Order: sequence, then C-alpha cells, then structure tokens
Amino acid sequence: MERIAELGSLIEVAPDSTVSRTVLKAEGARVVLFAFDVGQEHSEHTAAVPILLQVLDGRLRVGAAGEQVELGPGGLVHIGSRVPHDVLALEPSRMV
Repeated sequence: MERIAELGSLIEVAPDSTVSRTVLKAEGARVVLFAFDVGQEHSEHTAAVPILLQVLDGRLRVGAAGEQVELGPGGLVHIGSRVPHDVLALEPSRMV
C-alpha cells in the first residue's frame, strides 16, 4: 500500500515559475503535483493515458477538446487519453 498523508505539503508555488514533482508511482497510477504562479501555464500537450486533474488551491483555467473550464479548490476534471489539453493559472495555484 502506498500512502501520502498531505499532498499540499509536498510542493510550493515559486515566483514566476511552474514546478512539477512526481510523488507516487504505483501499479496503474502515477501522481504528479504541479505548482503555478499566476499567469504560468502548462502549454497544450497530450497524455498517453486518461488523467484526473484536481485543484488543491488557487484557480486554474483548463482547456481540452475545444472546451475551457475554470476550477477552484476541490475542482476536478477528467481528460481522456491523447486529448490535447492545457492549463493556465489565474492565481497562484497547486494541482494534482
């Protein structure tokens, strides 16, 4: 069994930066934390597997499959495999 007690404590927002950190690799799962300063983005890309993206704090705009959604703390979105998507931080934010 793999366990993480508190995701938010594992990454911090850095000025004018996007930071990422893989915090768990297990059978069928990989958990990656991201921290974005306001205005930072993860430009359009795809993933070979479906992803779940959840905002820990802050506010993010997520674009995928021709749609955009704004997510705040606790907001969750599912994006299918190989679907182009991007993320923009509307304020300092952390996501998993």
